[in-house]
Amino acid sequence: MESQRQSKPSPAPSRPGPLSSFVRFVVCGGGVGLLSSAAVPMLAAAMPWAVANALVTVAGTLLCTELHALFTFGTGRRPDWRRHLQSSGSAVAAYLATTAAMFALYAVQPSPGMVWEQTVYLTASGLAGVGRFLVLRLFVFADRSERDGRSGRSTRSETLVPGEPNLRLVPGTDTSRRQVAVTHPALVPSAA
Repeated sequence: MESQRQSKPSPAPSRPGPLSSFVRFVVCGGGVGLLSSAAVPMLAAAMPWAVANALVTVAGTLLCTELHALFTFGTGRRPDWRRHLQSSGSAVAAYLATTAAMFALYAVQPSPGMVWEQTVYLTASGLAGVGRFLVLRLFVFADRSERDGRSGRSTRSETLVPGEPNLRLVPGTDTSRRQVAVTHPALVPSAA
């Protein structure tokens, strides 16, 4: 009888590849950036500009983290507070990198023209954005089970190989034989 069918677990959502997720990252981040650039002046009419900018930055970062979790990196679930904090940390690091680049420009050239300012700022922003994308993809929104499976890690008990920190002995079914697993993390994520 078919009355007692067992429900199959739904498959995990497929994660976009590196190029697809980078395009999504640019679209989401750029879209929220454009919205933020319109929101700050409107809020600044009612409060100091620095306060308006801070509020919009916090709201934009929270929105971007949600979009990156669900759309950019396809995790299939909303980010928890740990991921929000990690994403915020990467945004702060990107802000500090662009600020440092501008301070360096002003140290070298006290009164640069607009072309130099824009060139330095956009270059620093682009590099910081690529760095932030890599941090988010490889660490913040990386699928741990996928990453552990690619690196050869096992949930079974393992023993370190003396003198080889990246090699572990993995117990096999036969107690007289053991398998050796390389446990370094994969450097380039798969396109799957």
